[in-house]
Amino acid sequence: MFLVLFLAGLIWWGGRLVHLPRSLRLLLLGLLFMTVLALQLTLPEGHALREATGGTPAPLLMLGGFGLLAAGYGWIISWLKLRAQSKGSPSPMSQPPSLFSDTELNRYARHIVLRELGGPGQKKLKQAKVLVIGAGGLGAPALQYLAAAGVGTIGVIDDDEVENANLQRQVIHRDQDIGMPKVFSAEAAMRAQNPYVEVRPYHRRLTADLAEELFADFDLILDGTDNFETRYLVNETAVKLGKPLISGALSQWEGQLSLFHPKSGGPCYQCIFPEAPAAGLAPSCSEAGVVGPLPGVVGAMMALEAIKALTGAGTTVQGELLIYDALYGESRKIRLSRREDCPVCAPG
Repeated sequence: MFLVLFLAGLIWWGGRLVHLPRSLRLLLLGLLFMTVLALQLTLPEGHALREATGGTPAPLLMLGGFGLLAAGYGWIISWLKLRAQSKGSPSPMSQPPSLFSDTELNRYARHIVLRELGGPGQKKLKQAKVLVIGAGGLGAPALQYLAAAGVGTIGVIDDDEVENANLQRQVIHRDQDIGMPKVFSAEAAMRAQNPYVEVRPYHRRLTADLAEELFADFDLILDGTDNFETRYLVNETAVKLGKPLISGALSQWEGQLSLFHPKSGGPCYQCIFPEAPAAGLAPSCSEAGVVGPLPGVVGAMMALEAIKALTGAGTTVQGELLIYDALYGESRKIRLSRREDCPVCAPG
């Protein structure tokens, strides 16, 4: 038996020293076992070779039985693990679970200790995909806070370039970015702030032929545009695809925002604003002016609503219009309801 153990050790440890694959070493051990067992079963008692390899087949048969039991047990455990993983694995339409590095855990520690967010909430943020329409006054702070919060994938679409007049309020851009497309300036700032998020910049205008395909890849839409044509397109596409839409607007000292999601029972944007105002009744920021910090306040609120909508924390402003008056430091809410004759979200 000593000879058999010596040969087995030589095959296993000697093969390891010469870098033989584990599968090959196991095969050689199997051949050795079968050879010795054949010798024990075929040679007569007292034969020198039979005596040198143990003298009786009983220990080999017992060893082989234990080996089969161990192999069978290992196979059953592997099969059960595989079955459990296949049952618990996410569907192809859902985001796979993501792990956090030590740096990320430290970065998001103030979120993780919040009872309403915690680790599960932060994981939802990392798995989320948010599209921001516009990298201007509202988009700039929203993008910054979404990136800082750890939203895993952030898309931004805008066809504009950074101008000197933008820098009074669009704080994601810098003086050295003047002339650069806003989406690339915003991308650089977000990557510098948080390298653990994926940024997808789209330097082009949002059009009807592009909107549906683009929106389909995101979980939540933020609209920070400054014209009704784009707002109605964003709303119509979001309703069609069943995507929640957070919309914000600014004028001089006042800002407003709401979350529109008819799929979950709320109104859509066009329920509240059925048609664009006449020319001159809703002047743009360049025409009417806007106080610098106001976009930061409302844009940060939009990012906050996005975090709540993605994680299920608290109560969002769905079904309400939140209005903030910066000149007098007041805020108020208006209850919103669906219009039965809305051309976008009405039943049928």
